Amino acid sequence: MVNYWKLTAEHDYETMLALYKIKRYSDCLFFGHIVLEKALKALVVSQTGSQAPFTHDLVRLEKLSGAGLSEKDIDLLDQINEFNIRTRYPEYKLDFYKKCTPVYTKKYFEKIQKLYQILWQKIKQ
Repeated sequence: MVNYWKLTAEHDYETMLALYKIKRYSDCLFFGHIVLEKALKALVVSQTGSQAPFTHDLVRLEKLSGAGLSEKDIDLLDQINEFNIRTRYPEYKLDFYKKCTPVYTKKYFEKIQKLYQILWQKIKQ
């Protein structure tokens, strides 16, 4: 299961990069959430030896994973949780789309990349 989460996270990371390149900003951030979710689920499985829970809540997954991220990074995960919710439900989609300006997206895109690298290092340990 760890390998499954790792491989699918890598695939989705490449998708996130491609979406950013073609300026599909709201989709890019949605995939950023998915990438972090899958990396955290790989850590959960690795740490617990059990299946990762069926949740999209990055903060909950971080706690279960034992990743030991800083409070600042946990706050960031909480903000990134919104990218999942806002892109899944029609009543939020248009608002989120408008919010995803190049500046807004770049800020979170870079933070997601850094968090992903941190998690990736923890997965390799």
